[in-house]
Amino acid sequence: MPLDEVVSSGAAAPERGAEPAADLKRMFAAVRARSERLAAALTPEDWMIQSMPDASPVKWNLAHTSWFFETFILRRFVDGYRPFDEAFGYLFNSYYMQVGEMHPRSSRGLISRPSAEDVLAYRRHVTERIESLLESAPEGGEEDILSLVAIGCAHEEQHQELLLTDIKHGLFQNPTAPAVYPEPAPGGQGASQACDGWVEYDGGLAVFGAARGAEAPGAQAFDNEGPRHEAFLQPYALAQRLVTNAAYLAFMEDGGYEDPRWWLSDGWALSRQENWRAPLYWRQDDSGWRAYTLFGERDVDPDAPVSHLSYYEAAAYAEWSGFRLPSEFEWENAARGRAVAGDFLDDDGPYEPRADRRADDDGVSQLYGGVWEWTASPYVAYPGYRAPAGAIGEYNGKFMSSQMVLRGGSCATPVGHVRATYRNFFPPHARWQFSGLRLARDL
Repeated sequence: MPLDEVVSSGAAAPERGAEPAADLKRMFAAVRARSERLAAALTPEDWMIQSMPDASPVKWNLAHTSWFFETFILRRFVDGYRPFDEAFGYLFNSYYMQVGEMHPRSSRGLISRPSAEDVLAYRRHVTERIESLLESAPEGGEEDILSLVAIGCAHEEQHQELLLTDIKHGLFQNPTAPAVYPEPAPGGQGASQACDGWVEYDGGLAVFGAARGAEAPGAQAFDNEGPRHEAFLQPYALAQRLVTNAAYLAFMEDGGYEDPRWWLSDGWALSRQENWRAPLYWRQDDSGWRAYTLFGERDVDPDAPVSHLSYYEAAAYAEWSGFRLPSEFEWENAARGRAVAGDFLDDDGPYEPRADRRADDDGVSQLYGGVWEWTASPYVAYPGYRAPAGAIGEYNGKFMSSQMVLRGGSCATPVGHVRATYRNFFPPHARWQFSGLRLARDL
């Protein structure tokens, strides 16, 4: 999800099984294949689109993830390794200043060459050599190789999410509203009406963050999820249900976008400047509200979670409702011990947020998947945090400024990628990700 320049990332270790190299090789092959399946639904012309500086072309995402494995693993651990193409080090570096210079981010859509075929050949080259390295790691380097390949797999999963959100923004510029993927058949029953209440949590001192190193050998976590530390919570409650499109439409119809009382100052100025009147991708016609999706344009589903909101919009809605956004610690406290299950990206989609179709329960609904949940917490280092040494340390810590934390994953997040301690982050104006909200209140 960084997702490249702005989403969470860092140093991770692979889950250890009886044969960690074999397990990781299977995971690596699956991750590489999924990226190419997602891209295969698009045309070579689609692969070139860069609709804004925050987005990257499909072709660049596919090449950059290969550059990552080549730069941080193959160059280091394969004796006499010759890069596939020396120019790729400049073209497909993202922000690793310690590695070398890079092509300007805003101009990635102008790189018509190398071709799509060249990029796929580059991927095959890198994939084959990483698989060979996992089969016969050099003596004394196996642990480092496994750790770095695990990081590379998590990094590529983040770029799979970027591939979807970036191409959605790009194709939204097309007035024909083209579809990318077939729409999955809806499953289960309608939205749970029991999820309109609140779940209360005791306050007190609690431990947050992911255990690492000797505390949890083999545990998977990014460096920004630790160190584990204590924080104090006041008693609070979380809404059982994510804010839905219908609930957000009530805010819009009540003049929410025209009333500065609900808005942070920067958000109000930006909403005026960019003429925000609805979530990104929504438009109104004679039949009502429609939204662009990866299946083409559709009627807005009133029961689905509202998505593609900036932090400013989420905060304004919370203020209008009389409640607030939760802190990231309140969210993590609620998630602790719960199964990580929800609408995540797999081979069958779902590609877009869906209404809650699970059976009623007494806990929070759709805590994972569906939409990323904005929190009220700024993205800063936990007490005692230190970025990893070397260029890989640029992966995460350098972004701990002017961004807000999101939790839980979305319908575009690969299944198995997130956990209770996972910290995503975006600047407060970002709208093109699948980002929504859940309300909180004090007790």
